[in-house]
Amino acid sequence: MNIHKKFFSKIGFNYLIFGLLALIFQIILVNILGFYDDKLLGNVNVLSILSGICNYILPLPIFIYLMRKIESKTLEKENINFKKFIIYIAISLTLMWIGNIAGLLITSLLSAATHSDISNPVVELINSSNIILNLLLISIIGPVFEELLFRKILIDRTIKYGAKVSIILSALLFAFFHGNINQFFYAFLIGGFFAYVYIKTGKIKYSIALHIILNLMGSVVSLFVGEAGQAIAQNSFNMFDLGIVLIYFIVIIIAFLIGIYELINYKKAKFNGAKTEIYLKNPLKTVILNPGMIFFMIFFICEIIYQLL
Repeated sequence: MNIHKKFFSKIGFNYLIFGLLALIFQIILVNILGFYDDKLLGNVNVLSILSGICNYILPLPIFIYLMRKIESKTLEKENINFKKFIIYIAISLTLMWIGNIAGLLITSLLSAATHSDISNPVVELINSSNIILNLLLISIIGPVFEELLFRKILIDRTIKYGAKVSIILSALLFAFFHGNINQFFYAFLIGGFFAYVYIKTGKIKYSIALHIILNLMGSVVSLFVGEAGQAIAQNSFNMFDLGIVLIYFIVIIIAFLIGIYELINYKKAKFNGAKTEIYLKNPLKTVILNPGMIFFMIFFICEIIYQLL
């Protein structure tokens, strides 16, 4: 195995260790909680907090220690104006909707093939947990940690192999890490775009902001819109409910039109200070088909299959 293959294998094993640690911590804490008071295990809010602690906080020190052993590069910084940021929001939302449609189609086909309903764990979490908890965990804490894990830490170490390699790897690891088929496709698309934004600007704050906005739209905003839509359907609405739904759909239509226009008229990206230093003859074989990445994918494919059962 050549030096470059070993490099990506090490990264794959590091992210696998992160995933394993998150699972191990979750098993330990669930058992401790169950021993203390098993009624707490039926509380969605408690389980959400537990999941956030296990998925982000507890494994992080070990993961950072492992990744610090790999040389990193500082990207050249570039500011973007407000207009460009609005365009990035529109593109992010459009990619999220496209990915959601793909996910719904695949889950529908799987449901028909297995004659069973495949639930979306994220939708269930959003609908059943406290709205403040949604705001903190899904819309703020999650995006910050995920952008650091799958953009900042990863791309700073892989950018020497070029922007394309970093973007695809960031998107793939991010998609698998979600551990369910419902989120895989849109996580891959928006993960790739967030990687593009980070490489383009060299500033993680932009991808964090985009991630927060998307998660806000999918969690807190969707709850308000859903409640307003339900009131309208039951003919028990007021002007405030009607206004929420109208504004939401106007924003969606405008964002989708801008997003589609920008994607169709996409021009080859130019990245300041992110020139490819190491060219790979067989990128797929080197980056993906190595022991670390293969074991990483097997672990999360098992998680995805478990979610389907």
